[in-house]
Amino acid sequence: MAKKATSKTRAKGAAKSTAKSKAVTERRRGDRRTGDRRVPDSAGDAFIKLLQSPLVAELVAVAATAALAALAQEGFGKSGSGGKRAGRAVKQAGKAAANAIGQRLSTEIDEIKKAAKAKKA
Repeated sequence: MAKKATSKTRAKGAAKSTAKSKAVTERRRGDRRTGDRRVPDSAGDAFIKLLQSPLVAELVAVAATAALAALAQEGFGKSGSGGKRAGRAVKQAGKAAANAIGQRLSTEIDEIKKAAKAKKA
């Protein structure tokens, strides 16, 4: 048969839970004098959601593909390529990645504009 909970046991559990809730409340409360009442981690949560979006994943893939193509075209993997040539290849890869992202974003924005116009009509 199970033991009955005594008042001592309940008091200990209640004290622990109130101590935790007070600590959380105090951390979330902003400075009332300065008007700082932001919810913590809202910007962090939004940033994580942005990083998990399919568009960002596609942009990273496009950039990586363009960079790899630029490196392959420049002959980055050849032995004895030298420091200046390797630096130039990396620079070209970065430019290619940036251009690819720019083109993909402009395509995406154009599609959004077309969809908005179609919705209005």
